[in-house]
Amino acid sequence: MAEIKIKIPDEIRERMQKESINISVLIERLIKHLEEEKEMIDWSVKLQRASRKGRFDELKKRGLI
Repeated sequence: MAEIKIKIPDEIRERMQKESINISVLIERLIKHLEEEKEMIDWSVKLQRASRKGRFDELKKRGLI
C-alpha cells in the first residue's frame, strides 16, 4: 500500500485526535467521493457534447456565425 504525507494545521490535528477521527478512513472516503463525482462530470460533459453536435454547422448555415 502506498503512503502519502500531508500537512495540516495543529488545531485541526488536535481536533481530529480529540474526536478520534481516523485520517486514513477520511481520505479513503474522500477519494471514493471524488471518483463518483468524476463519473458524473464525465457523463454530463459527454451528454452536453452530444447535444451540441452539429450546432456550429447549423448556425453557420443560418449566417449567425
